[in-house]
Amino acid sequence: MESRKSSGKRRHSNNNLLLIVLIGFCILALIEILYGQAQMKVEKERLALAEENNQTVQELKDEWNQIKEGTSVVTQEGESEQPVGGKEESEEQPKVMEQSDKPEDKDDQAKEEEEEDDGEYAMQIVILGDSIMDHDRTESGPAAIIAEACGAKVYNLAMGGTTAALLPGEPAGNDDWESRGLLGVVKAIQGKIDKSIFDGYPAKEALEECDFEKTDYFIIEYGVNDFLSGQIPQSTLMADGSVLNIGEIYSYTGAMRDAVNTLMNSFPNAKILIVAPHYCQVFSGKTFMGDGYSLDYGYGPLVSFARGAGYVYEQYKDENVLFYNAFELSGINAETADDYLEDGVHMTPLGSRVYAEAISRIINKDFYPEE
Repeated sequence: MESRKSSGKRRHSNNNLLLIVLIGFCILALIEILYGQAQMKVEKERLALAEENNQTVQELKDEWNQIKEGTSVVTQEGESEQPVGGKEESEEQPKVMEQSDKPEDKDDQAKEEEEEDDGEYAMQIVILGDSIMDHDRTESGPAAIIAEACGAKVYNLAMGGTTAALLPGEPAGNDDWESRGLLGVVKAIQGKIDKSIFDGYPAKEALEECDFEKTDYFIIEYGVNDFLSGQIPQSTLMADGSVLNIGEIYSYTGAMRDAVNTLMNSFPNAKILIVAPHYCQVFSGKTFMGDGYSLDYGYGPLVSFARGAGYVYEQYKDENVLFYNAFELSGINAETADDYLEDGVHMTPLGSRVYAEAISRIINKDFYPEE
């Protein structure tokens, strides 16, 4: 009798245990279902967010493509188009000159930029430079940002593909002058050469419209093309102490000094801001060739040209000449290149803003010294 009672109790206990186990499995199954539903909800939200981000990125890419449309790089002779410092496929040696699209493609943009209005300006600024100042003439470009930040009327005489110095073989006489570089622009300002060499370029219109006597600041920005040409020495004085048997204006610092001297003598009331070339990276197709510290085409790396600009400033710093060491102080470097440089050389809108705002601070601090 006791045995039957004990057996009944065990069966009852086993049944209770089985029930508890079943309940436990049911609870676990319910938890699993709820967890799965939560995961599905999170995944749907993630996919929706990813799709939204993809759409936003595509819109930004489309907008960016519109902004940089028309920017290219051509060889020194202008025979073929190819992105300098860019990452597009190419088999050419990247010793090329920066250059904007054909001049006539910029006519409408230039007219809008140079159009006179009835506004009042705190100062007048004239920019002499290469495609760093010329490649983006929209509101996101350096010239427009400087104009806004300084409350200035800006005449942008920059032209892509140009150098500060004359290239070997280019004539130095006014009657047969050919160069549209720094010294050519300065001579055109003086009225010493035929301005027809600038036909089709936005700079031609600015040259004709500007009253240079009213200029408060000349900005001189050159150096990247002088370096990339592989034909222009940073100085006639070489590192080993020897002196190159060429005219001073066929060297970067020699041409810069000549331009500074001429502008100071012609416009003694104006100040001159020398802007050193900024940090760059050079690519051949997708192959990284080097940067402003490492790449050398025979006359030193780009950083030596930047220091050459600083050397010119040191000679004139007591004579209304200012200096911006863009290579070392702009924040454009190996770590920020992806954000600030679109092809290793030319700037993105963000890079242009960082670069131009630094230039504007220097000018404003000089123009309003009491503030």
